[in-house]
Amino acid sequence: MMDWTIIFFFSFLAICVLLIVITLASLPKLGDERKNFIKMKAQSYAFTIVIGLLLIEIVEVAYLTFWTDGSYEGMDPFTFLVAISVVYLISLLVSKKKYGG
Repeated sequence: MMDWTIIFFFSFLAICVLLIVITLASLPKLGDERKNFIKMKAQSYAFTIVIGLLLIEIVEVAYLTFWTDGSYEGMDPFTFLVAISVVYLISLLVSKKKYGG
């Protein structure tokens, strides 16, 4: 039997992907330049968050490796994917509202 957390994360990821697709599909109503600008803004915000999270992970690995006896178990890629999709969805919606008119 599947764990409920896995089911929750898969359904949350599916909802995020669906909302991202719907939002991106509604952008062609805008002009090409505004559509590209909105997508670029949302992607840059999501990329900034990805870089920030990876830098935090690097610091965590360095701390656990050099200053404690703890072992590093790594970042859960599925949780990371869900978090980034949520960040992209939110930044896409905010950029669409701000620049889409």
